[in-house]
Amino acid sequence: MEAPAARYVPGEPGVVPSSPSSPSSSVTSYEAVVQSPEQMLELGRRLAKLLRPGDLVMLNGELGAGKTTLTRGLGEGLGVRGAVTSPTFVIARVHPALGEGPPLVHVDAYRLGGGLDEMEDLDLDVSLPDSVIVVEWGEGKVEELTDDRLHVVIHRAVGDTTDEVRHVTVTGLGERWASVELGVLSA
Repeated sequence: MEAPAARYVPGEPGVVPSSPSSPSSSVTSYEAVVQSPEQMLELGRRLAKLLRPGDLVMLNGELGAGKTTLTRGLGEGLGVRGAVTSPTFVIARVHPALGEGPPLVHVDAYRLGGGLDEMEDLDLDVSLPDSVIVVEWGEGKVEELTDDRLHVVIHRAVGDTTDEVRHVTVTGLGERWASVELGVLSA
Protein backbone atom coordinates (compact mmCIF):
# COMPACT_ATOMS: atom_id res chain seq x y z
CA MET A 1 0.00 0.00 0.00
CA GLU A 2 1.34 3.43 -0.95
CA ALA A 3 1.76 6.21 1.58
CA PRO A 4 -0.65 9.08 1.08
CA ALA A 5 0.72 11.94 -0.98
CA ALA A 6 1.89 14.97 0.96
CA ARG A 7 -0.34 18.01 0.56
CA TYR A 8 0.91 21.52 0.04
CA VAL A 9 -1.04 24.24 1.76
CA PRO A 10 -0.17 27.71 0.46
CA GLY A 11 1.53 29.74 3.17
CA GLU A 12 2.75 26.65 5.02
CA PRO A 13 5.94 24.67 4.45
CA GLY A 14 5.34 21.44 2.62
CA VAL A 15 5.96 19.26 -0.36
CA VAL A 16 4.67 20.23 -3.76
CA PRO A 17 3.96 17.11 -5.81
CA SER A 18 5.98 16.69 -9.00
CA SER A 19 4.24 17.28 -12.24
CA PRO A 20 3.56 15.13 -14.03
CA SER A 21 3.18 12.62 -11.24
CA SER A 22 4.65 9.39 -12.50
CA PRO A 23 7.13 6.80 -11.28
CA SER A 24 9.61 7.88 -13.99
CA SER A 25 9.45 11.55 -13.04
CA SER A 26 12.88 12.99 -12.20
CA VAL A 27 11.66 16.27 -10.72
CA THR A 28 10.79 16.75 -7.06
CA SER A 29 9.80 20.03 -5.44
CA TYR A 30 9.35 21.59 -2.03
CA GLU A 31 7.89 24.99 -1.16
CA ALA A 32 8.15 26.97 2.04
CA VAL A 33 7.33 30.38 3.43
CA VAL A 34 10.29 31.80 5.33
CA GLN A 35 9.49 34.58 7.81
CA SER A 36 12.99 35.78 8.82
CA PRO A 37 16.71 35.62 8.02
CA GLU A 38 17.09 33.15 10.92
CA GLN A 39 14.58 30.81 9.28
CA MET A 40 16.46 31.15 5.95
CA LEU A 41 19.69 30.15 7.73
CA GLU A 42 17.92 27.15 9.25
CA LEU A 43 16.53 26.10 5.86
CA GLY A 44 20.11 26.20 4.54
CA ARG A 45 21.32 24.05 7.46
CA ARG A 46 18.59 21.46 6.79
CA LEU A 47 19.28 21.50 3.05
CA ALA A 48 22.99 20.90 3.72
CA LYS A 49 22.10 17.51 5.25
CA LEU A 50 20.86 16.39 1.82
CA LEU A 51 23.94 17.53 -0.09
CA ARG A 52 26.96 15.48 -1.07
CA PRO A 53 30.08 15.98 -3.21
CA GLY A 54 29.14 16.59 -6.82
CA ASP A 55 25.94 18.49 -6.08
CA LEU A 56 25.17 21.71 -7.94
CA VAL A 57 22.77 24.16 -6.30
CA MET A 58 21.49 27.06 -8.37
CA LEU A 59 20.03 30.01 -6.45
CA ASN A 60 17.81 32.61 -8.08
CA GLY A 61 15.87 35.52 -6.65
CA GLU A 62 15.73 39.28 -6.51
CA LEU A 63 18.52 41.33 -4.96
CA GLY A 64 18.20 40.98 -1.19
CA ALA A 65 16.02 37.87 -1.43
CA GLY A 66 18.26 35.81 0.86
CA LYS A 67 20.47 33.79 -1.49
CA THR A 68 23.64 34.48 0.47
CA THR A 69 21.84 33.94 3.79
CA LEU A 70 20.69 30.52 2.56
CA THR A 71 24.26 29.77 1.43
CA ARG A 72 25.57 30.81 4.86
CA GLY A 73 23.23 28.18 6.35
CA LEU A 74 24.53 25.63 3.84
CA GLY A 75 28.08 26.42 4.92
CA GLU A 76 27.18 26.00 8.59
CA GLY A 77 25.41 22.73 7.85
CA LEU A 78 28.31 21.41 5.78
CA GLY A 79 30.84 22.50 8.41
CA VAL A 80 33.09 24.58 6.19
CA ARG A 81 35.79 27.07 7.10
CA GLY A 82 35.42 30.80 6.67
CA ALA A 83 32.56 33.23 6.80
CA VAL A 84 30.18 32.73 3.90
CA THR A 85 29.65 36.18 2.40
CA SER A 86 28.53 37.34 -1.02
CA PRO A 87 31.23 36.66 -3.62
CA THR A 88 29.87 39.42 -5.90
CA PHE A 89 33.20 41.14 -6.48
CA VAL A 90 35.45 38.07 -6.43
CA ILE A 91 32.98 35.91 -8.41
CA ALA A 92 33.84 32.71 -6.46
CA ARG A 93 35.00 31.64 -3.02
CA VAL A 94 36.07 28.19 -1.88
CA HIS A 95 35.28 27.22 1.71
CA PRO A 96 37.27 24.10 2.67
CA ALA A 97 35.62 21.50 4.86
CA LEU A 98 36.62 21.50 8.53
CA GLY A 99 35.85 17.79 8.81
CA GLU A 100 35.07 14.91 6.48
CA GLY A 101 32.46 16.75 4.40
CA PRO A 102 32.89 18.36 1.01
CA PRO A 103 34.18 21.89 0.44
CA LEU A 104 31.67 24.55 -0.56
CA VAL A 105 32.33 26.53 -3.74
CA HIS A 106 30.18 29.69 -3.64
CA VAL A 107 29.82 31.49 -6.97
CA ASP A 108 28.05 34.74 -7.83
CA ALA A 109 27.34 34.77 -11.56
CA TYR A 110 25.49 38.11 -11.46
CA ARG A 111 28.27 39.99 -13.26
CA LEU A 112 28.82 37.23 -15.81
CA GLY A 113 26.74 37.81 -18.90
CA GLY A 114 27.35 34.69 -20.96
CA GLY A 115 26.74 31.04 -20.39
CA LEU A 116 29.14 28.33 -19.32
CA ASP A 117 31.85 29.65 -21.69
CA GLU A 118 32.34 32.72 -19.50
CA MET A 119 32.47 30.54 -16.40
CA GLU A 120 35.11 28.14 -17.75
CA ASP A 121 37.91 30.10 -16.07
CA LEU A 122 36.37 29.17 -12.72
CA ASP A 123 36.96 25.45 -13.45
CA LEU A 124 33.62 24.52 -11.91
CA ASP A 125 33.59 21.30 -13.90
CA VAL A 126 36.85 20.31 -12.20
CA SER A 127 35.58 21.24 -8.72
CA LEU A 128 32.14 19.65 -9.09
CA PRO A 129 32.95 15.97 -8.37
CA ASP A 130 34.55 16.75 -4.99
CA SER A 131 32.61 19.81 -3.86
CA VAL A 132 29.16 21.22 -3.33
CA ILE A 133 28.86 24.10 -5.78
CA VAL A 134 26.35 26.87 -5.07
CA VAL A 135 25.81 29.39 -7.86
CA GLU A 136 23.83 32.56 -7.24
CA TRP A 137 22.25 33.94 -10.41
CA GLY A 138 23.21 30.72 -12.23
CA GLU A 139 20.11 30.23 -14.35
CA GLY A 140 21.03 30.11 -18.03
CA LYS A 141 24.72 29.91 -17.15
CA VAL A 142 25.64 26.63 -15.45
CA GLU A 143 22.98 24.07 -16.37
CA GLU A 144 25.41 22.41 -18.77
CA LEU A 145 27.60 21.31 -15.85
CA THR A 146 25.23 18.49 -14.92
CA ASP A 147 21.73 17.17 -15.52
CA ASP A 148 21.42 16.61 -11.77
CA ARG A 149 20.99 19.85 -9.86
CA LEU A 150 18.98 21.56 -7.20
CA HIS A 151 17.26 24.76 -8.30
CA VAL A 152 16.25 27.14 -5.50
CA VAL A 153 14.10 30.17 -6.28
CA ILE A 154 13.49 32.77 -3.57
CA HIS A 155 10.71 35.31 -4.07
CA ARG A 156 10.30 38.41 -1.92
CA ALA A 157 8.15 41.50 -2.04
CA VAL A 158 9.89 44.20 -4.06
CA GLY A 159 9.73 47.95 -3.73
CA ASP A 160 9.63 50.07 -0.60
CA THR A 161 8.83 47.40 1.98
CA THR A 162 10.23 45.98 5.19
CA ASP A 163 8.50 42.64 4.54
CA GLU A 164 10.84 39.80 5.55
CA VAL A 165 8.60 37.05 4.14
CA ARG A 166 10.19 34.91 1.43
CA HIS A 167 8.60 32.20 -0.70
CA VAL A 168 11.15 29.51 -1.43
CA THR A 169 10.80 26.78 -4.04
CA VAL A 170 13.38 23.99 -4.08
CA THR A 171 13.30 21.78 -7.17
CA GLY A 172 15.46 18.71 -7.63
CA LEU A 173 16.25 17.86 -11.24
CA GLY A 174 17.70 14.64 -12.60
CA GLU A 175 18.25 11.14 -11.31
CA ARG A 176 20.27 12.29 -8.29
CA TRP A 177 17.23 14.04 -6.84
CA ALA A 178 14.51 11.65 -8.07
CA SER A 179 14.57 9.59 -4.86
CA VAL A 180 15.44 12.37 -2.40
CA GLU A 181 12.53 13.29 -0.14
CA LEU A 182 12.66 17.09 -0.08
CA GLY A 183 9.81 17.10 2.44
CA VAL A 184 12.39 16.57 5.19
CA LEU A 185 13.26 20.24 4.76
CA SER A 186 10.09 21.15 6.68
CA ALA A 187 11.23 19.24 9.77
